[in-house]
Amino acid sequence: MRFNPMAGNPLRTRDDLRAALADLFAPLVPHFSPGRARVRLGGGAAHFDQAAAELEGFARPLWGLAPLALGKGDFDHWDLFREGLANGTDPDHPEFWGEQTDRNQRLVEMAALGFALALIPEIVWQPQSERAKRNIVRYLARANELAYGENNWKFFRILVDLGLERVGAPFDRGPMQAYLDELEHLYLGDGWYRDGPVRRVDHYVPFALHFYSLIYAELAPHDSARAERYRERAALFASDFQHWFAEDGAVLPFGRSLTYRFATGSFWGALAFADLEALPWGVIKSLHLRHLRWWSRHPIADRDGVLSIGYGYPNLMMSESYNSPGSPYWAFKAFLPLALPEDHPFWLAEEAPSPDVDGPVPLPHPGMVVERTTGHCYALSSGQENLQMRHGPEKYAKFAYSSRYAFSVESDQRSFAGGAFDSMLALSDDGRHYRVREANEAALVVGDMLYALWRPWPDVTVETWLLPQGPWHVRLHRIVSERALTLTEGGFALGRADHDPEPVVAEPGKAAVFGPDDVSGIVDLGSDVERQGLAAKAAPNTSLMFPRSWVPQLTGRIEAGLTRLACAVLAIADPEAGAKLWRTPPGMPDLDRIERAFAESGRRVTAIEVAAQ
Repeated sequence: MRFNPMAGNPLRTRDDLRAALADLFAPLVPHFSPGRARVRLGGGAAHFDQAAAELEGFARPLWGLAPLALGKGDFDHWDLFREGLANGTDPDHPEFWGEQTDRNQRLVEMAALGFALALIPEIVWQPQSERAKRNIVRYLARANELAYGENNWKFFRILVDLGLERVGAPFDRGPMQAYLDELEHLYLGDGWYRDGPVRRVDHYVPFALHFYSLIYAELAPHDSARAERYRERAALFASDFQHWFAEDGAVLPFGRSLTYRFATGSFWGALAFADLEALPWGVIKSLHLRHLRWWSRHPIADRDGVLSIGYGYPNLMMSESYNSPGSPYWAFKAFLPLALPEDHPFWLAEEAPSPDVDGPVPLPHPGMVVERTTGHCYALSSGQENLQMRHGPEKYAKFAYSSRYAFSVESDQRSFAGGAFDSMLALSDDGRHYRVREANEAALVVGDMLYALWRPWPDVTVETWLLPQGPWHVRLHRIVSERALTLTEGGFALGRADHDPEPVVAEPGKAAVFGPDDVSGIVDLGSDVERQGLAAKAAPNTSLMFPRSWVPQLTGRIEAGLTRLACAVLAIADPEAGAKLWRTPPGMPDLDRIERAFAESGRRVTAIEVAAQ
């Protein structure tokens, strides 16, 4: 319980969710400032100023608390938010949040305030003094005069305006209409969006773009045509997004902002909030609650119960520059279903499993092929990039991502010999520095196979084909280089024990780790060069899931010219089955046949169509 306030909660009913929200919020109470307008949860910093960070700590819990109140749930601390809202918007108060400016972090947090005003004005607005009301309106209306980021941020202005509208405050509706129209340019089709003019199609699709659009669809019935369009898109997306979730409730960790943790499942709650049965209610409910139950089993909080920056455990190494100590509380978006009455079909439904899928599922918009297998789901990936963000290659450009084994971030770009390189091919021309796939010049999908062309150096070209093979997947690389290179290719990371080390295999052409619950391995399928197997002990805290981890790797050297590499990668949460599978890897695919298939019917991955920033 100390490291996860939700630990032990069965998370099956509306009351269970109410209790989880109360337990998660309770550790925040001692951290409210004397004027209640700021919540400081740690000594770390983000790229924005401290006042904005403390506003973040104040505002983000409202994503769960406002729905709780709308659903008639009890909460003993509304006085903190009423007083804090009045003081934070008062320019004469020492805890004033500071004036907003273009593309400022304060604009992000205004969305939660607008959301609360729209849902529960009788709690956060009506008890305020007339002076406080004027300050609140002035502060929120100021947001209408400013420029937001060219991405999901445009919804923040819209949510602010919904709040102002609900309390009867005058505001210029022109900017809201303009942003609603501009958001249309982010839509890719089949329910998928991109989050700005970038090659990124990640969790911001479900927990931002669809989440906000479904709230708008429910709170803006006057805009019926747009609301219906939002609902139709969400229904399409639901049929694809369900495949990102494993049977145990874990989701594919992919892309940025993973410290928001169970916000990734808030899409299912948003469907319920908008009364949209995109899948059977029992399936939606199960996806939502299984996800929360999975998170309840991981040490995601500090000793006092405050949610930490990290993923499977506290981990600053994987964070972004915009992560302040209050950032993880966007996870409270997952409590949106608490707004619903107890007789809503979402709450009345019996949990039901997701429909069985026979084989891999291609998702051309994000450039993925997703498959569920024993103990996890994994995605083969080609076509996305993030060249601006720390650990962008790891978060967007690995060959594979897993709900159970996650991925790793590198701790030292000058340590080729010590890199984790899980689900990556790392190349070095000096034995010290290394390069991996960061961006693709081309990315194609045909059936359940992916292709990418990438260049780690101007004079080195790599073509990569990715093929799902049940619990295995196969990787083929064709490298044309004008220089000799050393290389390391990794499989999936696996947790490493403290005292009784897991049995490992490290032989020519193969490497594997046999854990008490899992097997992870990589085997060469007949490359042009011999590769040595290595069970690498990755640097601590590089894996998002395991503080200490193994990574099975293949290492070797290639000369200038043409080199073909081939390997099969296995990860499975069944030691007995894994041991049998390890003895019978897939055979070498027919690359000529595969190339013909791509030449005849390859479809360009949608994500790569967007010009990189």
